[in-house]
Amino acid sequence: MPLTGPKDMFARAYEEGYAVGAFNVNNMEIVQGIVAAAAEEKAPLILQVSAGARKYAGQSYIVKLIEAALQESDLPIVLHLDHGGDFQICKDCIDGGFTSVMIDGSHLQYEENIKLTRKVVEYARPRGVWVEAELGRLAGVEDDVSAEHSIYTDPDQAVDFVRRSGCDSLAIAIGTSHGAYKFVGEAKLDFPRLEKIGNMLPGYPLVLHGASSVPQEFVDMANQYGGKVGGAKGVPEELLRRAAGLAVCKINIDTDIRLAMTASIRKFFMERPGDFDPRSYLAPARQAVRDMVRHKIRNVLGCSGKA
Repeated sequence: MPLTGPKDMFARAYEEGYAVGAFNVNNMEIVQGIVAAAAEEKAPLILQVSAGARKYAGQSYIVKLIEAALQESDLPIVLHLDHGGDFQICKDCIDGGFTSVMIDGSHLQYEENIKLTRKVVEYARPRGVWVEAELGRLAGVEDDVSAEHSIYTDPDQAVDFVRRSGCDSLAIAIGTSHGAYKFVGEAKLDFPRLEKIGNMLPGYPLVLHGASSVPQEFVDMANQYGGKVGGAKGVPEELLRRAAGLAVCKINIDTDIRLAMTASIRKFFMERPGDFDPRSYLAPARQAVRDMVRHKIRNVLGCSGKA
């Protein structure tokens, strides 16, 4: 089955009130774990590649891994560039077979963000590639994306931005953040802001970045076996499920996968210090990714059986 684009995937998610998971991939075991989970749940899937992942694994390697996954499943799969920092990286990914790209001009002045996004749209649209943009800014650090403070998305600007830039979906800032340290105190998302943006852009797919929940069980496991992941706190899953019913059609998940995989590997090394075969510790790590993604699809995103 060939790669697909997000258009029909998002239209159905919007209509039926669920979200599609966009999971970051970095190596073979992560790809295998995610795809196996989605196949079990019969769920649509977005596999996304950050600039850091392209640098680490190489774009060609990642594309070939996803091509292999397509041969072994009949799932609708989107290949998406996460946080493209400039026009050139978006162009390279479009030319390399990606079906969706994100151009992240959220760090730029408003008019410059529109201009850059429009440039990517004008290149992508004739080639049938979807373009996600970002308005507002998420705090936190993940890969090459870093911001000290968040800037919530202005609803009026969102309408103007979508109209003038031509982007197909928009990542908004309503209180999520990148990385494992999202909240101090009670976690809150600005649902009135989300509802207002959704009402002002009817039928338009919105995106949540920085939406890992940082499950405490994996924080505790990592720390139990030698880690130092103190004070990590993510977005409660019930808030994400609520957002999925309010025009949010794509939810990005990366940190939770990293935590599950790392905690599993730490546990293995502590319990079997004499084992040095990478297959021995990567197999349970792959299963941890699979279990995590199945849970997200079934209990958070609500997209089981929607493939």
